[in-house]
Amino acid sequence: MGVGKILIHTCCAPCLVAPYFNLVKSGFEVYAFWYNHNIHPYQEYVKRLQALQDFAEEENIKTIYKDEYNFAEFLRKVVFREHDRCRICYYDRLKYAAVVAKQGNFDYFTSTLLYSKLQQHELVRDIGESLGKEYGLKFLYKDFRKLWKEGIELSHNYKMYRQQYCGCIYSEYERYTGKKDY
Repeated sequence: MGVGKILIHTCCAPCLVAPYFNLVKSGFEVYAFWYNHNIHPYQEYVKRLQALQDFAEEENIKTIYKDEYNFAEFLRKVVFREHDRCRICYYDRLKYAAVVAKQGNFDYFTSTLLYSKLQQHELVRDIGESLGKEYGLKFLYKDFRKLWKEGIELSHNYKMYRQQYCGCIYSEYERYTGKKDY
């Protein structure tokens, strides 16, 4: 018998691959959860979604999709709050994960955001733990960053689409200009 059923919010397939195998190896029954209203442009959203669908199909990963491209809603929440955009974005995505985990009687929820060296790790942890308390769930905090190199290698082995920025229009701008002038 495993250690429980876990829902992992999934920002993209390359960030899922190493944490997924790590959680399975640890005895979890793992379900992926896609909800990423922040990704810009739409073609990028589609590429990331397709990469996850391909990986999930290849590995027979149970996946729940909240395939709603609500980019305008995301922008309304962060405009003039650009410096706090990650907090807003993390909260929205983790909240949906908590709601789905609660409705699906999951034992835990977590996020692939804990895999990326580029995310605000402690902020993800704080928001996840707070939402866990609010929804009566356990947020599994696990520092997946130690799997960084393994995940890159695995994503190459699976020939996954690998994005060049976090996802939102601001991170795209920062990635390609090197500026944060807002």
